[in-house]
Order: sequence, then structure tokens, then C-alpha cells
Amino acid sequence: MNLPAIYRSGFKCLKCNRSFTSKDVFLDLTVTSGMKEYSELKPARTELFRSPLVPFLYERGWRQNFNRSGFPGRDEEFQMAQDYIQPVAGGILVDVSGGSGLFSRKFASSGAYSSVIALDFSENMLRQCYDYIKQEETPMNTNLALVRADISRLPFASCSIDAIHAGAAIHCWPSPSNAIAEISRVLKPGGVFVATTFLSTPTNSGPFSIDALRPLRQIVGPVNSSYNFFTEGELEDLCRSCGLVNYSSKVQRSFIMFSGQKP
Repeated sequence: MNLPAIYRSGFKCLKCNRSFTSKDVFLDLTVTSGMKEYSELKPARTELFRSPLVPFLYERGWRQNFNRSGFPGRDEEFQMAQDYIQPVAGGILVDVSGGSGLFSRKFASSGAYSSVIALDFSENMLRQCYDYIKQEETPMNTNLALVRADISRLPFASCSIDAIHAGAAIHCWPSPSNAIAEISRVLKPGGVFVATTFLSTPTNSGPFSIDALRPLRQIVGPVNSSYNFFTEGELEDLCRSCGLVNYSSKVQRSFIMFSGQKP
């Protein structure tokens, strides 16, 4: 596709005959794309990343602080993800909730995929990603596209994507079950989903880190805006319930990288 031309003029879906708008540096494929009067807000943990400040800070100290929780760092996490995705190398990879493109840019530069889509709900994260692409001369015109979309309504046909990566994201999603069900829908048979997040601990979850009290999150959750942190058992159950198989994981303190595959 001629991505610069699409970014300038927008895009029309041949199946539903709907036109989607462009913001010069990314394609907006959300339901609200092009709406002039209507707008809606997501939970506070989602809206936080739409502000201009967090995208600017994300790779300037914010993400680096994750190493305190056991995150190995960009290069090692990238290689770990590559090891999971290797069986479908050469196909299409979508980096969902890709933020400023911390991993999208590395996936594109690796040359291991025919196409890489950096997808995020935050307009400012996508703009920051575009700025980094220009600075690093990442091959955007050849195999990297920037798309705004909702993780719970992915704008891809069923069974069309080879691999999906979600780095440090699931704890921010309004409905992780809806999101992973969508991920399972769009993956091709044999496609791979790999993600990282923070495991639930007394530090980040308070009393809800105790198994006996975790059901109370259903009552308290809707009235607080904190992130959702899960146990490994919950993540495995979530993946399997959404149709993924061959679950596996790697844990380091409260860091977890987990993966599932579309049967």
C-alpha cells in the first residue's frame, strides 16, 4: 500500500463502504473516526495515555522504571518475544497498544515480517511513534503502518494476522477478555499472541493479591480507576477461555511474558 497517500487522504473499506479519516501520520480506524459532534471517554487508565505528556515521557524514563518490577529491558524483551513468534516469522505482525512504538520499530527494523502494524488508541502515542520513526529512519514506507484502533474492536478480518504482540498493556485494557477474544478472532490458525504485564502483588493490588479476596474486585473495580493486575492462573484461564492453546510463560519477579496460539 502507498502509506503516505493513505495518511494524506484516508481510507475506504470496500466491504462496508465506509470511509475512515487520516491524521497525516496515522490511519484512524476507530468507530468514532470522522465524527464531528459525538465523543466518548475511556477509563482514566486509558485516557492517561492519550495526554501529550505521557507519550513524551514514555521512552524518556517512564518505561525504564519497569525494570524495578523485573522487566528485562527493551532488547531482551524483544528477543524473548521474537523467540515466541519465530514459528510465524515472515507474516503480518500487529503490535497492539504499541504506544510510542518501542517494540513496533524494532519489529519493523528486524526485517522478520512482511508487514508490521503499530496500533494504539492514543493519538498522541501514535504521533510520538511517528517522530521516533523519522529520527531513526525506520522503514515506515515499506513495512510499518500506524493505525489508531480500539483493542476490543480490531479492524482486521478474521484469521488474517500471523502474530500479535502486546507489551506492558493488558493491565490498562478496559476489558481484557473482550480484547483477547478479538485477538483470537483475527489470528490465523497457528498464529501467535505474546504479551507482557505486571503480575498481581501486594504492592500493586493491595488486599486483592490474596486469592480469597480477588472476587471482590468485581465490586470495587468499577468505582476505582487503578490498573488491572492478574495472577498467572488468571492469565492462563483468560487465554484458554478466549480460544488460545499452547499457553506458556516466563516470570521474573512481577514481570511475566506469556503466549498462546490460535489452534
